[in-house]
Amino acid sequence: MQFIKTLFWVILAVILVVFAVNNWSPTSVLIWDNTRIDTKLPVLVIGAFLLGFVPIWLIHRASKWRLNRRIKTLESAARPAQAPTSASSAASTRPTPAPTPQAKAEAPLDLNKKQIAEPEPAISSLAKDDKATGA
Repeated sequence: MQFIKTLFWVILAVILVVFAVNNWSPTSVLIWDNTRIDTKLPVLVIGAFLLGFVPIWLIHRASKWRLNRRIKTLESAARPAQAPTSASSAASTRPTPAPTPQAKAEAPLDLNKKQIAEPEPAISSLAKDDKATGA
């Protein structure tokens, strides 16, 4: 990606130099009623380009900086707080209790799982027992 950026700027610089060489002629610009500026045409064109480009570029950079700061704050707020290392090692040696059905029901749904898209058939446990015993 860096190569493409560099290539773009080199091509733009070459085009700018060719334009400047081919149009290096004095130009007179009337600013107010009696104020006239004599300058070369490439200087006038490049100056007009920069006058339009720089403020918009500065606004873009400022909003990008502000949004990056906001993203970093939101990411750090979403990251769980890290417990001290001694508490985490003590917690890892204790066995974890089996999850209860109530805790399983309170867990958030993972919409990417297949069991949500394809629900299990509704068969009661009594029907399963009848099939197992052959009745």
